[in-house]
Amino acid sequence: MSAASKSTVFSSRWGMLLAMLGMAVGTGNIWRFPRIAASNGGGSFLVAWVCFLLIWSIPLLILEFGMGKGTRRGPIGAMVRTVGEKFAWMGAWIAFTATAIMFYYSVVMGWTMRFFWATVTGEIPTAVPGAFWESFAGTSNALLTHTLAVGLGVFVVAWGVRGIETAAKILIPSLIILVVVLAIKAVTLPGASEGLAFLFTPDWSALTDYRIWLEALTQNAWDTGAGWGLVLTYAIYMRAKGDTALNAFVIGFGNNSMSLLAGIMVLCTVFSVMPEAAGEIVGAGNEGLTFIWVPQLFAQIPGGRFFMGLFFLALTFAAWTSLVAMIELASRVLIDLGLGRGSAIALVGVSSLLFGAPSALNMDVFANQDWVWGVGLMLSGFFFAVAVLKYGVTEWRETFINHAHSDVRIGAWWDWAIRFVVVQAVVLMGWWLWNARGADPVATWTLFSPYNVGTVLIQWAIALGVFILLNGWMVRRLEKYDVGRPDARARDRVTPEEDFHAP
Repeated sequence: MSAASKSTVFSSRWGMLLAMLGMAVGTGNIWRFPRIAASNGGGSFLVAWVCFLLIWSIPLLILEFGMGKGTRRGPIGAMVRTVGEKFAWMGAWIAFTATAIMFYYSVVMGWTMRFFWATVTGEIPTAVPGAFWESFAGTSNALLTHTLAVGLGVFVVAWGVRGIETAAKILIPSLIILVVVLAIKAVTLPGASEGLAFLFTPDWSALTDYRIWLEALTQNAWDTGAGWGLVLTYAIYMRAKGDTALNAFVIGFGNNSMSLLAGIMVLCTVFSVMPEAAGEIVGAGNEGLTFIWVPQLFAQIPGGRFFMGLFFLALTFAAWTSLVAMIELASRVLIDLGLGRGSAIALVGVSSLLFGAPSALNMDVFANQDWVWGVGLMLSGFFFAVAVLKYGVTEWRETFINHAHSDVRIGAWWDWAIRFVVVQAVVLMGWWLWNARGADPVATWTLFSPYNVGTVLIQWAIALGVFILLNGWMVRRLEKYDVGRPDARARDRVTPEEDFHAP
């Protein structure tokens, strides 16, 4: 491999895995998982959640590892190389969905930083739930923290792959230590055993409720990063002899282990401190649970301010590493289309500031974007699976997964899992849209309302229409700036063993 190539790959498998884990572990693990698990039967939910880790997350993570390493291109270029020039728009959808989430995810990171600082300075009130949150969310102060979050994300990505790797080596071990310390503290509280029993004791009869299964599938889709295109982007920078399949299992199980620790941390604390209000707390919504109730919970335990500071610091680290991956993905797409790396990162940073501002200043806009593009992730997973099926799923597996440097061989079960991903994605999108249908068929067709069917379909149609119109232009740009690589026609084979030239 050339010296130039070596400068644009992860220096070690350990560094790559930490960066990947940083991408996967985000606020969805720490604030969404405990709420969804508690609201859907605790132990019963865990059974369904583990099942979908194996039949949704792991298969898609394997796919993204193989596609990124095999094509050495972002989502658009990877789709062109996998299924041909007519399908660049599918890669554009995958990239844009993750980028649209990036626009408001930096707002979330801003919230976590503000609450960490408020904990350090003692600003968070301990008497009136929600007072501090209501005075901050949707204000110019939230815009300021959003700006700071974008700056921190861009700072890491600007240092290239080694910058991402270095940040991951610092932030992810720190995050793991913080979450483990908080979980240990939670299980040592009086009455914490009730929280553990609730989380880990399944009610097998509850598994006949289809909603538990669909919520478990949704949680896997949202908190592992599978189907986002983020793993694909980081896999571009894997070494030529790097494994794909085993790495996917490590990331999937590592990510869900962090979710379990977060569940232990939150639910043990809830059942210990406020067992009489447990239902109200876990049903408060992501923002309500994290920014309204968590300060109240920690205020009632010994050393609560210290542990609350650790909690919000852990949230900040989780958000930061995930935001870095989203910025890298968006930048990588622009690089593939011909921009220099510095210009691409600058454009992504400015765009994130501008397009994230409405979500920082208005919680209704935030809720709308979270709804539209959260469901959009299911369509991204669908496109990934369809692309591999169109290529030829067995042939793709033998070419891009079971290559000479694989630590483990993946069998035909994966072929069927990918076919099942298509079914899962269709069912999940249909379920969420059906639940959001309004009684008034006219009222639902509004562009920016927090939760309805029309806003999803309108924004999706606009995005897909633009990408389909730009399909030919994207292909021409990819071919023009595909320096040092074979011609990227539909059925050219790019094997994982092939060396690559860094852009």
